Amino acid sequence: MIIKFPSYLAVVAGCFFTFSLTAQKLSIATYNLRYENKSDSLNGNGWGERLPHITNLIRFHDFDIFGSQEVFYSQLTDMLSFMPEYNYIGVGRRDGDKSGECSPIFYKREKFRLIKTGNFWLSEADSIPGKGWDAALPRICTWGKFHMIENGKVLWFFNLHMDHIGKIARIEGTKLVLNKIKNLTGEEPVILTGDFNYDQRAEGYEIITQSGLLKDSFNNAEFRYAVNGTFNNFNINHKSESRIDHIFTSQKFRVLRYGILADLYWSKDESASYIARIPSDHYPVQAIVNLDN
Repeated sequence: MIIKFPSYLAVVAGCFFTFSLTAQKLSIATYNLRYENKSDSLNGNGWGERLPHITNLIRFHDFDIFGSQEVFYSQLTDMLSFMPEYNYIGVGRRDGDKSGECSPIFYKREKFRLIKTGNFWLSEADSIPGKGWDAALPRICTWGKFHMIENGKVLWFFNLHMDHIGKIARIEGTKLVLNKIKNLTGEEPVILTGDFNYDQRAEGYEIITQSGLLKDSFNNAEFRYAVNGTFNNFNINHKSESRIDHIFTSQKFRVLRYGILADLYWSKDESASYIARIPSDHYPVQAIVNLDN
């Protein structure tokens, strides 16, 4: 027996099939993890305690691809041992290998194939390790061009950590990043994430959002969940509207949801009382996006 469906159903089904081929939903994020140091350990915020909570947070919220900051190589390998479904790109900022903090990009092995990757320093001599302008420390940007396995689409992902001291370095570094994106990516889809060390009221932020290249996912989200700013200094009572960790996307992305994820965990003090803690001194920022064409 042959069942005939109304012609309008065929049209609807065809439209749905076409949309499923052209739109790709992705969970993207940026997360400053806080570098491993003895002072944090003495205050109960040591890397060993925070590590499982950070990786559980990432896996629960199901980040497909995300940029991170302040990650020593030892921390990076620790994370991968907890998150075997991820791979990464990135190098240490001090030598372009394993020394110093990385600004890595983590991505799910089953969803992305890496086409090519590179790094540049936020400095006048951007091809070699070193400080730029009035920066206090060397700063690096890591990038990758990825093939999306499910539908064959291509996207570029840039991730950075701007200097916390140098005002000129942040402005000139911003201009440098935008020029790199223009020269490398052409018309292909781009995501830029990072700890920019400037918020939505700063000159550097305006340079990006007025460039015509990128838009802030916070402003363009169809649904927004942002209960706080992005820096918390390990203080659960710190309230701020300042967003220094950003996700910028090119015009081909439709931002469905944006969130600053204020997840907590609890540990016991010497008296066996529970203390609420934050996995890092920054909250992760997540955006759910569609890559439409």
